[in-house]
Amino acid sequence: MPRFAANLSMMFNEHDFMDRFGAAAAAGFDAVEYLFPYAFDGDAIAAALRANGLTQALFNLPPGNWDAGDRGVAALPDRREEFRASVATALEYARKTGVRRLHMMSGLADRSDPAAVSAYRGALEFLCDAAGPEDIDIMIEPINSRDMPGYFLNDFNYAADLIAELGLPNLKLQFDIYHRQILHGDVLMGLRDLMPLIGHVQIAAVPLRNEPGTGELDDLRILRELDALGYDGFVGCEYRPAGDTVAGLGWLSAFR
Repeated sequence: MPRFAANLSMMFNEHDFMDRFGAAAAAGFDAVEYLFPYAFDGDAIAAALRANGLTQALFNLPPGNWDAGDRGVAALPDRREEFRASVATALEYARKTGVRRLHMMSGLADRSDPAAVSAYRGALEFLCDAAGPEDIDIMIEPINSRDMPGYFLNDFNYAADLIAELGLPNLKLQFDIYHRQILHGDVLMGLRDLMPLIGHVQIAAVPLRNEPGTGELDDLRILRELDALGYDGFVGCEYRPAGDTVAGLGWLSAFR
């Protein structure tokens, strides 16, 4: 059965962020993820995880200036030093929370630009080398251009080829079912073909990014396929509840 992680950036927004840990545990989750922890004290987050018996499944490296439009800086050649400083910050939070997966956002850049490609590859090599001794896997996630126009990593095939080419033992694919459907479709075959590379899965209904089972895909069938494929990692619930978070959790009953 998949191990579901509540995404606290999107779910349980009825509560302040630090109160979402308790709300997720009360709703039956034993793991959480979110976009970024950096606006909050790492020790306080660690205490909230312990108090509620939660595992930290994933979070992202610092993205640059999110409010100004940054969506990561890894593929931006002129921000190399900022990226390297962000690695140290992320690893500090990882040590406190015990997380074993970090997602590196690429940033907004043109993949036909050799300088952007070189910066991105170099960032991955630097990060994987830094995270390896900490027993942390690094995730890269293709994101669709409708939600994030101009995002450098917007193709699953490119991501898979890059992982194979770099051969970094702790570099994995983050397979977001929502983004996969919008970018390529063929979700089940994508999971079957890419399973050896996958380190984390996320789900939301297409096209509105609400609860699984409310969109165009048979999300429960897809989740059962993960079981059939032997996937034993986390499935991050990275969706926006259409209404009250707890009221929308009925889809989980099929897996309990």
